[in-house]
Amino acid sequence: MVALVLVGVIAFAGYWFIRLGSNLHQAPLSAGNATADATNDATDPLQILIIGTDTRSGADAAYGSQADSSGYGNSDVMILMDISGDNKVVSMTSFPRDLMVPIPKCHDPKTNRDFPAQTVGQINSAMAEAGPGCAVDTVNALTGLKIDHFMVADFNAVKDLSNTIGGVQVCVNAPIDDPASGLKLNAGNNMVQGEQALAFLRSRHGVGDGSDLSRIKSQQEFLASLARKVKSDGTLSDVSKLLSIADTITKNLTVDQGLGSPQTMLTIAGRLKAVDLAKVSFVTVPWEPYTGDPNRVQIKQPAAGALFQALRENRDLTAPAPAPNQTASAAPTKSSSSPAPPAYDKTIQPVTVADGSAVTGRAAALVQFLAGQGFTKTTQFTAPPVATTNVYYGGDFADVAADVAASLGIPSSQVQQAPNVYGVQVYVGQDFTTGTHYTPKMPDNLVAQTAAQSTCQAAFGQ
Repeated sequence: MVALVLVGVIAFAGYWFIRLGSNLHQAPLSAGNATADATNDATDPLQILIIGTDTRSGADAAYGSQADSSGYGNSDVMILMDISGDNKVVSMTSFPRDLMVPIPKCHDPKTNRDFPAQTVGQINSAMAEAGPGCAVDTVNALTGLKIDHFMVADFNAVKDLSNTIGGVQVCVNAPIDDPASGLKLNAGNNMVQGEQALAFLRSRHGVGDGSDLSRIKSQQEFLASLARKVKSDGTLSDVSKLLSIADTITKNLTVDQGLGSPQTMLTIAGRLKAVDLAKVSFVTVPWEPYTGDPNRVQIKQPAAGALFQALRENRDLTAPAPAPNQTASAAPTKSSSSPAPPAYDKTIQPVTVADGSAVTGRAAALVQFLAGQGFTKTTQFTAPPVATTNVYYGGDFADVAADVAASLGIPSSQVQQAPNVYGVQVYVGQDFTTGTHYTPKMPDNLVAQTAAQSTCQAAFGQ
């Protein structure tokens, strides 16, 4: 009897593993800019880039023509899920689709075509060029992270998942009738599934100010409500429910090779089952209007740099920020690369500390620290007070500036070339008044909501 039961269990598991594995489509994790990380999916901090594609190819043709979007499609939804090593904290960071960022050189494995690096491009176009690996490479370069996995879902994945779990409750503060997406909701709570669930996530003209940034709020509200329902239903502890959901979504899912094993997916699901929903945070990358186009946005510094540093350090975004200029005692940082040894003599490099902190003795302390790092030709002077610390350089001193900034923990986004600067200048601001390691402060309102909180989306114009 025991033998028969064991054989039955093994046969059942084998059937599902083969079925789920055959459902999945796979693609490379990188478009030629990185290698897979040696992360243990069961125990280490884990980053997964969740991508929603707008392609109208194949089964998605019902939502438009291939003239709208074909091939890989644009990554119109980009959410970075970060799971802490102890499985107690999860962050969900949304990247606006209209964010203008540098895009690295990418290679398309399907067409064997190379795409040159772009100084600036729209972040959602990276995947359209060379597949999800290019989107991963772009986010890695922007954040300094090394993403472990990705999941690409199409329109049907959202629709079918919402049907399988019996709908998701969402709230709007006024009635919505959006012909563009087909969304029709009453004021207050609504149960959406199938086409209406997809419409809620796609609707732009029916919510908020009609922008993609308002649509991000809908996505965050929907995912938080989905998490509450799955948690209350005990889905993550019920193998049969979990397999049913997995069977549904894997039919419309593309993942990297490392995530192509059903065992890996079940391992990650197991890590999430005990997470306190109050520790699942939803944030949006800090942004500001793009200088070249009012319909686009760009990274807002230093707030974005503070967020990216917190993600690299695997910090709890729902907890109070660490004391200013103190290194967080969190999980080890996962960096996208290791700095190469300097190809110059540190002792002869002209470095200046411009003290704009308005704190007596501040410059002297940093000069002493930099001398200990090998930059012994460092001078100082008092400068007009400024709010934010930056590193400036002139001529051919970009590599020296990068190393000086790294020594002080100043993010690369706050290092820039400037006229009338000889060598390297560290302009110390009022955000770096103590210590020798710079820790940018995150905005107080960075977390839009947690999964434990019920929120209500604003209808267009409300």
